Amino acid sequence: MSLPAGRLQATVPALILASASAARRALLTGAGLVFEARAAHVDEGEIKRSARAEGISAEDTALLLSELKALRVARLNPDALVIGCDQLLVCEERWFDKPVDVGEARAQLQALRGRTHVLVTAVICQRGDQRLWQHIAKPKLTMRNFSDAFLARYLQAEAHAVTQTVGAYRLEGPGVQLFDRIEGEYAAILGLPLLALIGFLRQHGVLEA
Repeated sequence: MSLPAGRLQATVPALILASASAARRALLTGAGLVFEARAAHVDEGEIKRSARAEGISAEDTALLLSELKALRVARLNPDALVIGCDQLLVCEERWFDKPVDVGEARAQLQALRGRTHVLVTAVICQRGDQRLWQHIAKPKLTMRNFSDAFLARYLQAEAHAVTQTVGAYRLEGPGVQLFDRIEGEYAAILGLPLLALIGFLRQHGVLEA
């Protein structure tokens, strides 16, 4: 596909991010992509509970959630290319959700302290009822054995943010101080495997090759 002069992205199809995540929006914006963001509400808690009861893997559950979000938006915008994403935190076979309050965030961080967890991060691209592409990244993060005093100060400093992410931390903020070691793409940790997505968009003719 030949793109207009001065543009890196084709005007057709339109890109829609099926997410309200500020971090994902920032990643796409920083990469120079032109897109709309539209939240797609699904009952994530119920879907995760059903998946666990049926023995569905974290990878397949993250893909399922990504697809359901993308479908909600794609069926209303059948000509657009819709990006659906989801992320599950898994530590020693236990799945973690976004904490509902600071107390739950404290318990979650105490459970993750000194251990390695995986952020199972899925992304799919949907057009109408057709799934065109999917990808899963699994960055690994090892939390240091931080003190209770540090945890208390961290929660005080980040009280507004700890319920907004599945890990109760913002790696792009003070949450980076929780870790000893990080393996994997930074963007995937924030919730969107950006390099793989850009590669697909390039192959699909949305971005200049």
